[in-house]
Amino acid sequence: MPFIDDILRYDSLSIVGLEKNTGKTECLKYVLERIPLEHTLIAVTSIGIDGETTDQVTLTQKPEITLREGMYFGTSEAHYKLRRLVSELVDVSDESTSLGRVVTARALTQGKILLSGPSSTAGLQRWMQSTRRHGIDLAIIDGALSRMSLASPAVSQAMILATGAAYSANLTTLVNKTAFVVELINLPLASEDNLKQLMPLERGVWAVNRDGTLHELNGLTALSQEIRFDGMEQCQTLYVAGALVDGLLEKVRRNKCLRQVELVVRDFTKVFATPQQFHLFIKSGGRMSVLQKSHLIAVTVNPTSPSGYNLDSDQLCARLSEAIHLPVYDLLKKK
Repeated sequence: MPFIDDILRYDSLSIVGLEKNTGKTECLKYVLERIPLEHTLIAVTSIGIDGETTDQVTLTQKPEITLREGMYFGTSEAHYKLRRLVSELVDVSDESTSLGRVVTARALTQGKILLSGPSSTAGLQRWMQSTRRHGIDLAIIDGALSRMSLASPAVSQAMILATGAAYSANLTTLVNKTAFVVELINLPLASEDNLKQLMPLERGVWAVNRDGTLHELNGLTALSQEIRFDGMEQCQTLYVAGALVDGLLEKVRRNKCLRQVELVVRDFTKVFATPQQFHLFIKSGGRMSVLQKSHLIAVTVNPTSPSGYNLDSDQLCARLSEAIHLPVYDLLKKK
């Protein structure tokens, strides 16, 4: 069974779709059907709504979520009442969503469930911590459209990326766009000294001099005309705690004093630069690293778009695998 053993090496997993209808829910279903429950206690939740039979945007059919006996799950009060299984309620949190509080329960029988858990990164972190009290070995988070932040290593140790024709109907464009996301996921960890010094800093832009001196660059934004600060010639590391956008990345690249610095971001989800600016930065000799690194377990594809356009599955898997140097799976072909 592809990548199931790899999942079991971690205590948390995010399944992230690069676009709606890229096969994210099918991937979740595949994992839930195959995780061995004899020695692994799992809990599952969603940052969106999963388990609906019909997509509310495209009106296309969606795979339902089936839980097996013994699995824990987190969902809203409203959707808990709609469950089609027997369960034991183990926790009602203070975490509130538009559908009520988030409840955690254990399935006593196999059955279907609508998942709609915490809607924020902080909420997911609190939910995952609460599941540890019940001895959970693996927490699985199912993502929502354009919510890449849930794939942050601050939330989960590992991730699976789902892509497909819904992301782009052009094979070359799809491969290039997906490969860029994988390139960001695979950014290297920052040096150990930078990890220790920068991890507590969650806001602002900071410079680290060659002697280890740390100072904040107040007022520096993507709208600034240029990057200029005292001691710039001694700068060894530039740390951007928030979003890294094209404007700021270009200013770093064009600054002769900063071309050899190590540019550090918190994790890959903070990089909002375009592929063009990112690759210009790298080609000019720039180095980028992260304080927290995600472990990409697998990439899955859905070659069919909601409009009915079909890419060749074998060709898509082969081209993408060659571009990212990882196996790529069409899970529907595995069945």
